[in-house]
Amino acid sequence: MAVRRISKVQRRKLSIFLRCIIISFLAWTLFAISSDYIYSKKASMSYVNLPESKAFHPLQSDTVTVKLKMTGWKVLMERLKPDTAKIQVDLSGLKNRNFIVFGNQIGFINRQFRQEEQVVGVSPDTLYFDFSKQTQRKIPVKAVHALTFQKQYGIVGETKTSPEYVTITGPLEDVASIEYLETDTIKGKDVNTDVRTVAYLNRQQRTNITIYPTFAEVTIPVGEMTEKVIELPIKVENGKQYTSVRVLPSKVKATVLVAVKDYNKWTSRDFEAVVDLDAWKEHKVESLPVIMTKVPDFCQVLSVEPQNVDFFVRK
Repeated sequence: MAVRRISKVQRRKLSIFLRCIIISFLAWTLFAISSDYIYSKKASMSYVNLPESKAFHPLQSDTVTVKLKMTGWKVLMERLKPDTAKIQVDLSGLKNRNFIVFGNQIGFINRQFRQEEQVVGVSPDTLYFDFSKQTQRKIPVKAVHALTFQKQYGIVGETKTSPEYVTITGPLEDVASIEYLETDTIKGKDVNTDVRTVAYLNRQQRTNITIYPTFAEVTIPVGEMTEKVIELPIKVENGKQYTSVRVLPSKVKATVLVAVKDYNKWTSRDFEAVVDLDAWKEHKVESLPVIMTKVPDFCQVLSVEPQNVDFFVRK
């Protein structure tokens, strides 16, 4: 089969054609990214200018859809790196009504976005609120952390927050349902010293709750840990209906991880190892597993030897 050869004139025409396609594509791309488009993105709300004498409860989600007018290039960047925007909503209008219309504060919301992003609308356009009696309550602060430690280091004492309690103000039903407030997660890697930091309090997605103060100083004591072997007598549970119960061996050795500073503090009186005869009565086991029922705070049981013991029962 003969192969058709392309002449120089045809190659030149094909080259010109391909160049035209590339130039057209570039021109179309430039036109597309420079044109304006309406782009919708999710936005979480926070409230400002709250009415002082009223407690309110939102009757809708705390997330709305914001419609932004922006260039094609900005739309492309938003699609490559999507995120949830954050907007503030002015609630001063709740002094004489129970709803807020976004159309009345588009200018206020626009100032919260970059100049090249113009807010043209928010959906839903109207927010409705339910009013109830406002109350106050003091609740404890709970520090939340995600720390990793260097080898042989760990938490060696109680985590402290200052203040220990904060005051929350809001609708009675919402305030009554909150037992404590957690801090934002405190993070750290390869920690080997005490952690002292300031953490903001998590509102638990309740935007109608006022917190004072809004942050707490957190201290987490960190120290060196070491292993300690403690010999413990075995206690028998649920064996009173028998004349005698004997376990072999009568003691176990527990290897525990303790703080170096507390090495001499912890003794066998601070730990407890038991076996439960109900395991034999219900499941007819041939040996009883040893269970650690008492372990001091900030101590960790690494192993118990033996893990199971033989037993003799006299009825």
